[in-house]
Amino acid sequence: MKKNSQIFLACLALLTACAPEQKEAQTDSEKAFRLSDTMMRRIKLDSVVSRPVHSELTLVGKVTADENRVIKVFPLVGGDVEAVGVELGDYVRKGQSLATIRSGEVADLERQGIQARSDLLLAEKNLRVAQDLFETKLNSQREVVAAQKEVEKAQAEVDRVAAVSRIYGIGKGSMYTVKAPIDGYVIEKNVNRGTQLRSDNADNLFTIGQISDVWVLANVNESDIGRVRTGMDASIQTLSYPNERFRGKVDKIYSVLDPNTKAMTVRIRLPNPGSKLKPEMHATVTLRYEDGGRLATVPAQSVIFERSKQYVMVFRDRANIETREVNVLKSLGDVAYIQQGVQPGERIISRDQLLVFNALNK
Repeated sequence: MKKNSQIFLACLALLTACAPEQKEAQTDSEKAFRLSDTMMRRIKLDSVVSRPVHSELTLVGKVTADENRVIKVFPLVGGDVEAVGVELGDYVRKGQSLATIRSGEVADLERQGIQARSDLLLAEKNLRVAQDLFETKLNSQREVVAAQKEVEKAQAEVDRVAAVSRIYGIGKGSMYTVKAPIDGYVIEKNVNRGTQLRSDNADNLFTIGQISDVWVLANVNESDIGRVRTGMDASIQTLSYPNERFRGKVDKIYSVLDPNTKAMTVRIRLPNPGSKLKPEMHATVTLRYEDGGRLATVPAQSVIFERSKQYVMVFRDRANIETREVNVLKSLGDVAYIQQGVQPGERIISRDQLLVFNALNK
């Protein structure tokens, strides 16, 4: 029994003697890690920043032309469409010919013009005769005044026909030309060569729209209406440009719900450089709004996922880097909101941090 006690005491003394050596060896190992100049150039450092907590609302919508920059083109006369010079999607200039119509109304208006000018010449001739007779005392002043009235009446008719011709844009002959009222794209076309148009036609032939700025109309579910307000920043993605985000702002909220879908429409206005966005394109709209409160944030790419846990690499200097477990509330775009683990002002590695993590946690 005495011999066993002596053996136990000897082992305990040996372990006690070895423990400081092991601890010292571990400390030396930690101190031995130091980022090389090459790695310092590769990594990127970012500061932990306190920011308001945001959330995202994703909506489905479509691109439309700005209604304030859209003009529907109607025919002012009836007749047979002789030619159509543009197609859907074409860019046209103001005054450019869109279509030509052979019209009986135009021919009749031209006949009225010829008749009005002929009547004016006759009335002017009669006035001169009346004035000559008055000077020779062969008629009265009353007859001169009557002749003057006939001239004025004939002149008024000539002016009327000329004004109507200018409004219609009619030249000589029976052809009527439909012209573009503004610069823009043909976003609607409802006529083809050979179409017969009635004089009381109520349908537009073309719609011309300017799409340097466009609208996106999106539907908001009834449960999300309280989160939407005018002035909110909006991010728009389309199927045509999946890797590109277009930026705009909510500029109108339509305070009427669709009785079938129970959804409310919001309008986002955005610039359209290069006319990439076309009317009727499907659009996915992302709106950001504040949830309330503030949290520490880091770049989302700086977070490391390892065995169901999340870490960031806290950088103090090239020889003092800590692997810190964090609790991520959520990530929005390129920002991660941290509930616990880091403090504002600390610096973290946000590029090639996995290399440093593996080197420190072999």
